Amino acid sequence: MVLSTYGARGSVEPMAGLAVALRELGAEVRVCAPPDEEFAERLAEAGLSVVPTGRPVRPLVTTVAPGSAVGLAQRAAELMAAQFETVAAVAEGGDVLVATGPLPVTAGARSVAEKLGIRYVHACHQPVVLPSPYRRPPARRGRPLPREVTDNRVLWDLDARVANEMFGELLDAQRAAAGLAPVDDVRDYAFTDHPWLATDPVLDPWRPTDLDVVQTGAWILPDERPLPADLVEFLDAGAPPVYVGFGSTTMGAATDIARVAIEAVRARGRRAVVARGWAGLSLVDDRDDCFVVGEVNHQALFRRVAAVVHHGSSGTTTTVTRAGAPQVVVPQGADQPYWAGRVSDLGIGVAHDGASPSVESLSAALETALAPGTLARAEAVAGTVRSDGATVAAKLLFDAVG
Repeated sequence: MVLSTYGARGSVEPMAGLAVALRELGAEVRVCAPPDEEFAERLAEAGLSVVPTGRPVRPLVTTVAPGSAVGLAQRAAELMAAQFETVAAVAEGGDVLVATGPLPVTAGARSVAEKLGIRYVHACHQPVVLPSPYRRPPARRGRPLPREVTDNRVLWDLDARVANEMFGELLDAQRAAAGLAPVDDVRDYAFTDHPWLATDPVLDPWRPTDLDVVQTGAWILPDERPLPADLVEFLDAGAPPVYVGFGSTTMGAATDIARVAIEAVRARGRRAVVARGWAGLSLVDDRDDCFVVGEVNHQALFRRVAAVVHHGSSGTTTTVTRAGAPQVVVPQGADQPYWAGRVSDLGIGVAHDGASPSVESLSAALETALAPGTLARAEAVAGTVRSDGATVAAKLLFDAVG
């Protein structure tokens, strides 16, 4: 079985979780993923080898302006070409191809599966890109949606047309070279009418639509790595700290956001663990109430903190929720506002209003998150989040291919 993914950690780690579950069932699994060193290391720790596919993601995330379409056509062409070349070679002789990532990746991957005559599964790790009458589609880079249109079905039809305009010609050129016919609807071709949604049904209750969505639960990669000794020493030296980290999201002026976060945590009388992440956060002084970390086992760390301040990706939100820690979500874009809303709706934390917190706004959010009632609710919800999503999906794949 071949798994193809492209994106930041939130796209790579769930596929690694599925790969581990498949391997435990006896499958031979090959993972095609971006060549970023940190991804290769993380998958190697899980005993998985990676076929490098496309360009590294981190330089793109940290250098391309949010929402900018500059260079998009070239990047899309490269992503498609990687599917038709690298992934096609890896999938030769396989029986199923599971793909996730941006539309150029998944449309290319389904084309590869079509060419090879093997089963294709489209996987989503968040719901907002799947057409639904209950929400507006997310805007595509450089193509904002008209605010005056309020009918979600009309907007999703418009989104399909925009996707064709952006990627149809590129895809059809690749398909023609592979001896395949043109595609009328790039988005729906990539998604299929039977996509898989790898999210937890408590955190993300999917409402039925015209799509026959299979919700498996989140695909979690078990993490058995011990916490670094100096971090454990810091944790043991006082009351549980507040974790602050924004993963692979860039947060503008990293020094400023670090200062704001640390001052807000101190205003609540708490210590802080600050994660560098792709925003490059660092400590603002040499006081001993703060500790900076790099790559670390979040599953273990979040069980030892008083609260988590984060950006609201699907993976981080799920990990924090499973750990039973209250959370403050500072969404920056994409699916993050959705997860912030779910955290607020469930009463397990706070959705910060706006992407650029002040000391005062973040301190106020932390006051609510650190309240005993929020902790009690977070601990209660933690017990309802399923941990077997990857196993569920692996068994479905086995059943599908006989």
